[in-house]
Amino acid sequence: MAMTLITTNSGTNQTSMSFTSGIDSTYKLYIFKFVNLNPATNSTNLFVQANVAGQSGFNETMTTTTFRHTNNDAGSSEGPEYTDYDRAQQEIYAYLSSSTGNEADECLCGEMWLFNPSNTTYVKHFYSTVHAVQDGSNTHYTEGYFNVTGAIDELDFKMEAGNFDGTIKMYGVG
Repeated sequence: MAMTLITTNSGTNQTSMSFTSGIDSTYKLYIFKFVNLNPATNSTNLFVQANVAGQSGFNETMTTTTFRHTNNDAGSSEGPEYTDYDRAQQEIYAYLSSSTGNEADECLCGEMWLFNPSNTTYVKHFYSTVHAVQDGSNTHYTEGYFNVTGAIDELDFKMEAGNFDGTIKMYGVG
């Protein structure tokens, strides 16, 4: 499985990081790597939404489910536990993380896999694993699908609240 780096989005004080080119029929699998995303707002979450080719706005219908495992600084562990972050046929951004801190020693890292986004017959499946730190650590798992048969050619990542610093890399696999 050869991974090809397609693009890197890096920045400080970003409201969002969008990938508006490079998602096409070249690859059937795209992997997005989140590298040290640090929010300006404490205890916030990373979100994702998509756009179908030829459409405007990040507002595709999706269904997701999430769970997480936490370990606080005191050493007690919770989880795995179900979260109430699911989306059921909604056109709003979906959770990819939970409770990321904004201090210098707090951030999130992880990845999201998007399968066959250019297919025009089937829905577009994805899953993510994100590890975040705030007064301990938590690993958040999200899986779901964009309920569209049109080709997805854009993704947008943003925090639930405030801006953020960091890097998101997009790879094609094939």
